[in-house]
Amino acid sequence: MRVLFDTDVVLDLVLDREPFVEAAVSLFALHDQGRIDGYVSGITLINVFYVTRKFKGMESARRAVEELLTTLFVCYLDQFVLENACGLPFTDYEDATQHASATANRLDVIVTRNLNDYKNATLPVFSPIDFLNQLKSENP
Repeated sequence: MRVLFDTDVVLDLVLDREPFVEAAVSLFALHDQGRIDGYVSGITLINVFYVTRKFKGMESARRAVEELLTTLFVCYLDQFVLENACGLPFTDYEDATQHASATANRLDVIVTRNLNDYKNATLPVFSPIDFLNQLKSENP
């Protein structure tokens, strides 16, 4: 299964944000084990760098992006994806771009803590906990 991790989920891991980090660690572990294919959109890496630099400094931000680049798959982000995002019925362009990236890259699911931001999604959208529970029920 090909899964887009929204920026908030990635930041939960990188910044060790409680009480969300445990679910993020579990998601990344599933990717590391080859049970899912974890993806991020190109804008996620930019957002992670920006936010991590503010909280942990430049070196931590660089290390976080480098680690993500070696760990996860990155969806391509081009003019086609950005134009498609403009036409989606989302109130936030960033969320629309995440969705357009997932769709263009033929991903199966989006995992985010901001479910309300994806109420107009055409792909299945889960919270981290709900996605983990879904996988457990499918593979007891």
